[in-house]
Amino acid sequence: MNHQPQEHNSVPNFWSTRYAIGLFVIGGVAAYFLLTEHLAHVVGVLPFLLLLACPLMHIFMHGGHGHHHHQHKNPDTSDNKKSREPGDPS
Repeated sequence: MNHQPQEHNSVPNFWSTRYAIGLFVIGGVAAYFLLTEHLAHVVGVLPFLLLLACPLMHIFMHGGHGHHHHQHKNPDTSDNKKSREPGDPS
């Protein structure tokens, strides 16, 4: 039986190429030097970022607190059930 190799014409994943690995390493080195050289500036801004986070969390994370949520009464739990007689089929 002859088995011929299958040719894959698919494009390789970008993150598995050597260019992506090089880009990741260069980005890591750049981030390291930016953080070490400008650490005083980053630390000086942290309190303001915390204060900015408070209103943003209030706006985006509360979910409306029940606004626009209407309670639908179940017909079985309404007052009609209480007014029926115990043996009444309707």
